[in-house]
Amino acid sequence: MEVRWSFLLMLAGAALVTLIPRVLPLIVLSKKPLPEWGQNWLSHIPIAVMSALLAQELFVGSEGGSLLPLIAAAAAFAAAYFTRSLLITVVTGMAVIALLRYAASVL
Repeated sequence: MEVRWSFLLMLAGAALVTLIPRVLPLIVLSKKPLPEWGQNWLSHIPIAVMSALLAQELFVGSEGGSLLPLIAAAAAFAAAYFTRSLLITVVTGMAVIALLRYAASVL
């Protein structure tokens, strides 16, 4: 199998484009402490990303307008609210969606 130079250059460019945005902030920000407002702002990023992924899956999902994911999400939200446990929240959501899909396939 022959590897072309254009492929190697493209691979190196893709690696560089991927690496720079990840490493550059780490190098720059590791030398000085972030102000409190910056740390507070950065603490909201994981929640925002998870919300965007969840909203896309729930409201633009490929299940043809099924309410099953919304019901499972409501159950998972209730579990999260009352237990504050990530494990219980995830297990509740997975169990509810599995039971609902099984019930829908049987009926």
